[in-house]
Amino acid sequence: MHTKKIAFISFAFLFSCCITAQDISFEDYNPKSTLVVPGHIINRAKFPFIDVHGHQYRMANQDLTPVVKAMDTLNMSIMVNLSGRSGDNLKKSVQNINDHYPNRFVVFANISFNGNVGKKGWIEETVNQLERDVKNGARGLKVYKGLGLRDKDVHGERVAINDARLNPIWAKCGELGIPVLIHAADPKSFWDDFDGDNERWLELKTHPRRKRSATNPAPWEQIIAEQHNMFKNHPKTIFINAHMGWYANNLGKLGALLDAIPNMNVGIAAIIAELGRQPRFAKEFFIKYQDRILFGKDSWKPNEFPTYFRVLESKDEYFPYHKKYHAFWPMYGMDLPDDVLKKVYYKNALRIVPGLDKSLFPN
Repeated sequence: MHTKKIAFISFAFLFSCCITAQDISFEDYNPKSTLVVPGHIINRAKFPFIDVHGHQYRMANQDLTPVVKAMDTLNMSIMVNLSGRSGDNLKKSVQNINDHYPNRFVVFANISFNGNVGKKGWIEETVNQLERDVKNGARGLKVYKGLGLRDKDVHGERVAINDARLNPIWAKCGELGIPVLIHAADPKSFWDDFDGDNERWLELKTHPRRKRSATNPAPWEQIIAEQHNMFKNHPKTIFINAHMGWYANNLGKLGALLDAIPNMNVGIAAIIAELGRQPRFAKEFFIKYQDRILFGKDSWKPNEFPTYFRVLESKDEYFPYHKKYHAFWPMYGMDLPDDVLKKVYYKNALRIVPGLDKSLFPN
């Protein structure tokens, strides 16, 4: 009787394990690949690089030593801190940089659009403040995705990216010789139906606040077109379109845009997963547009940079991305030529962002 009881308990345990395994959700399903192929993690970039899409939100009073130590392990020579803010906050950040690491960081200024566009005298003061920020050390202007998505004017209406009331800002940037790095909208899938055909289903399931209706606050195509129109309306101003303008999954379209908008450049922050699943086509694209592409990462997580290095530098096959909800597919290396790598890593940024220390980089 005792033996039968043990056997029953063992069977019940095994049965429950099988049920648990079979009932696993897609969110939890993350199998380890059994594929054995040559390849290795690249923890340090082949060449020193400039991260044109960095964020350090407390730089005014921040101890920068731990950041620089991590940068050194990655071979990052300069970080562009896009969160420089404005006025006294920007001056304090620049002072902190100059006091401790004067050639390792630069800051971009920011503008608060929400609730201000249309106020009497606001545009004049904003342009004047931008000019002061540049005199105080700002090397560019970063525009957050709130413009076109969330920012409202004094009447409570959505501010379009190409709103004519903002023209003096973009013109002033051209006059001052500083680039505008702008993030517009989000991936188009956030506007698409939330169903089994949506490639970002897992991301939207785990981050439901990212989902939008097809017209919230406007169709994706409309917001992106506003951005492109603004670029075209200001040909003397240099723009860096963040996240490859959300066209990294359609490089043919992005190439056509680059051809049509010569003052537009693109950054690769947060879209390396798109490049890593189309290595041959992406390599052709990078070679063709090698003078228009800049390295950027976005969030400051040093352990995620090796994925970027591996996609850009190696010819490795079928390796994992660092966030399953961004990309449940494997990555492949593009094996970019050294001359192209140098342009993406630092040469294009040295040309576009004023005042960077060129002595930190090889020819």
